[in-house]
Amino acid sequence: MNVIQLHIKNMVCPRCIKVVKEELTRLGLRVKKIQLGKVAIAGSAEFNREEIAKSLEKEGFELIKDQDEILIEMIKLAVIELIHHNKKMDTTLRNSEYISQKLGESYSALSKLFSKYEKVTLEKYIIRQKIERAKELLEYGELTLGEIALQLGYSNVHYLSTQFKTITGMSVSEYKNNERRNLRKFICDI
Repeated sequence: MNVIQLHIKNMVCPRCIKVVKEELTRLGLRVKKIQLGKVAIAGSAEFNREEIAKSLEKEGFELIKDQDEILIEMIKLAVIELIHHNKKMDTTLRNSEYISQKLGESYSALSKLFSKYEKVTLEKYIIRQKIERAKELLEYGELTLGEIALQLGYSNVHYLSTQFKTITGMSVSEYKNNERRNLRKFICDI
């Protein structure tokens, strides 16, 4: 029995991994390894890609077939991992270096590919992810703005505040005082 790799779009958190694993198991597939955006299953003659695609779609996921699309999803997952799953970013390592090292490609090539298929540049995508993470951390109320800036790899609070206002249209204090504070977006919708 061989191992078949599936690439899945919109897997952005540990809960996504759990749901995908449950769906594949429910279909009678044996999951060998699972991580964000990627699943290795034990292959067999009964493997039905369309059935898997339909089952995953019901849960908000999508099978990816195209190589460029797979690479774009890997870029997104690297950004999400960097921003949403790290407790403290290494401020000496630039975002571009991290993504390039993680995917083994030049940042320039990755950025060009990303811009070709997405409606935003890779740099703007990274900034939007950082601002969403900042919103989340602000809502928790456990960290100061300075600590949030440091955790997200900003060199100072002013730089974070400026980007926050540019992306959200409101200052950090306006956001914190907004009664409708639930202005956050899903990570996979950024």
